[in-house]
Amino acid sequence: MTLSGADVEPFRGELVAYCYRMVGSFHEAEDLAQETVLRAWKARERYDPARASVRTWLYRIATNVCLTALEGRARRPLPSGLGAPGDDPGAPLTPAFDIPWLQPFPDARFDVDARAGLRLALVAAMQTLPPRQRAVLVLREVLEFTAAEVAGQLGTTVPAVNSALQRARAALADAGESTGLAEVGEPDDPKVREVIERYMRAFERADVPALVRLLTDDAVLEMPPVPLWYRGSRDYGLFMRRVFDLRGGGWRLSRLTANGQPALAAYAPEPGGGHRLHTLQVFTVTGDRIARNVVFADPAVFEAFFDSSDLPR
Repeated sequence: MTLSGADVEPFRGELVAYCYRMVGSFHEAEDLAQETVLRAWKARERYDPARASVRTWLYRIATNVCLTALEGRARRPLPSGLGAPGDDPGAPLTPAFDIPWLQPFPDARFDVDARAGLRLALVAAMQTLPPRQRAVLVLREVLEFTAAEVAGQLGTTVPAVNSALQRARAALADAGESTGLAEVGEPDDPKVREVIERYMRAFERADVPALVRLLTDDAVLEMPPVPLWYRGSRDYGLFMRRVFDLRGGGWRLSRLTANGQPALAAYAPEPGGGHRLHTLQVFTVTGDRIARNVVFADPAVFEAFFDSSDLPR
């Protein structure tokens, strides 16, 4: 059987999501998925449907592409993965562009299943795993390939796959993460939408007490590419007071989703009138409270989510 482009193209979106889980960069994931498709096209005459489905075969190629890309590569962290939380909400906000930060995934770009496996905290925890363990975890737990299929994709044995999966699960458990849904609210859950709506209204009013009431006691605020992060509703509120003292009120926010989580685009008021895109904020909501807000301010992140006319100049 000789494959055509029509056989391969339907898998592009999920291949991008897989590569993203592996490397932690949306832009790089797009390139690696494209490399996967190109390799599949070049090898199309060698594809044997008796040995594997098209999807299984493509993931074998994608896994090899990702493992090659990760050789000698530093992991992509969030600030909370680099050290203890800050204790000074007035500390200088100095970006660290030399760190290869974890990037968010723009949900609107691709229709991807298993969005629970795209959660920011989970993908950040996955980055701490050795690349082959990471691949086993995603292929088995998120994408639900059999152990035999994963062994074929990695060129190893079923016992080796099972052992790698066990170690990966243990590492994630130690980090407080799992591939399941846990208690994290989905963006379309009415309770989650209400929490985010209340956060939007409070933010646009620069109402810090109202923002703090929406937080869990140990809420986390982090702001890549700034390596600082804070834990606790008190420091979160003090930092937001600093933001509003600096930028004033009159912000505008709009809804979107990222990594299968609710997100907001925040537009800061300009001195001469109008608004400028300031940050992309990705929320973790548990129950009726916000447990984490990852605030991205890197223009390279904005390019994946927004039209060029929205981008800061």
